[in-house]
Amino acid sequence: MIKVYRKTATINAEQFDCSDDMFNHYGLIDRGGHIVDGLHVDDMCFIPTLEGQMKINIHDWIATGVNGEHWAIADDVFKQTYAELPMIPKDVACLIKQDKEWDYNLGMVFDDAYSGHIWEIGVGEWIIENSESFARAWLDGYVLEEEK
Repeated sequence: MIKVYRKTATINAEQFDCSDDMFNHYGLIDRGGHIVDGLHVDDMCFIPTLEGQMKINIHDWIATGVNGEHWAIADDVFKQTYAELPMIPKDVACLIKQDKEWDYNLGMVFDDAYSGHIWEIGVGEWIIENSESFARAWLDGYVLEEEK
């Protein structure tokens, strides 16, 4: 019987723009040599991977694994496979860390938020107003908002 699975790992990725900066940063190989205004404009670009050279096109994504290896992911595949992690305030991140250490579950946190039992002013309101983002952050991870 076939089962359905979802990916649970996070990756770092950036969209390839053919710039010299990206060529230099990722050690890309340009076999065409056509550069216009600092952009590599042909379609003969390759990224070195653990399995050898992999062709990369403009707007593909360059993913970086945990041990620093890079690989290309086509834009349409990337958009179907990955979603950006939610951005949350520092106080909300502190609450997630604390409540997980105390073995809370997601339902308990939502109950506290709706009951007004959250320790920091504004955090419960943020959780209620951003419940889907909070749930994603709890389950999958998050990025901290920059402080104002």
